[in-house]
Amino acid sequence: MKDFYTQWKNEEQMPFSGWDFSYLKDRKTEELPPWDYISLAKELIKKSTSLLDVATGGGEVLFDLAPLPTQSFAIEGYLPNVEVAQKKLSPLGVKVVSVEAVDAKKKYPFVDNQFDLVLNCHGGLNLGEIYRVLSPGGSFLTQQVSGDSLIDLASHFNSKLLWPDNILSVIKEKAENLGFKIKKAEEWKGIIQFKDVGIIVYFLKAIPWIVRDFSVDKHIDNLNTLQKKLEQDGYLNFTVGRFMILAEK
Repeated sequence: MKDFYTQWKNEEQMPFSGWDFSYLKDRKTEELPPWDYISLAKELIKKSTSLLDVATGGGEVLFDLAPLPTQSFAIEGYLPNVEVAQKKLSPLGVKVVSVEAVDAKKKYPFVDNQFDLVLNCHGGLNLGEIYRVLSPGGSFLTQQVSGDSLIDLASHFNSKLLWPDNILSVIKEKAENLGFKIKKAEEWKGIIQFKDVGIIVYFLKAIPWIVRDFSVDKHIDNLNTLQKKLEQDGYLNFTVGRFMILAEK
């Protein structure tokens, strides 16, 4: 396994910024949900005059939704991503603010009823703050990674997922209790296939909450087992989950 070890250590050191997974291109395939978040968001943007994108990452998704309303803001809690998002979104007139998106004790730096559209793609949910800053009649659209997504991958490394309650039934009930009117709600399971173990190393370093404290050296036995499975089966498949909610205040 010496040659694989060297490759895996190289993958472990590869840089990752924003929410850009282009490095994985051609080395993984992933099924997609039956709905199209980008199309849904673009239709809502056409009817909006003010927009807030919650947990924007490096601004990659919001960038693809242009043209945007004149009053457009984005918030991001991970400091290294804030600068990435500012560089990407400032030319579009978007103001990027550094603020934790999910901490229920922290208020967003916006007034009540400020936005007629709030978007959130795979970001932490502070439903109370989202409801507060959304104007009456305004729309909230989110696509979320289900709390049990990649549970089979995490289990292979003897790791437990961090947000098991982030599932459609729980989030939908919380939203309704706040006063949201649910317009659409769907959930879905699909397959992600990795073509080599090295890309799993990169993936787990880029998304550190799937296997906490992941490293090649610490998890070398788990990686060797995956390599043997790849050589036996010809593929490495795991289960991903998504859900979406479109709601109105």
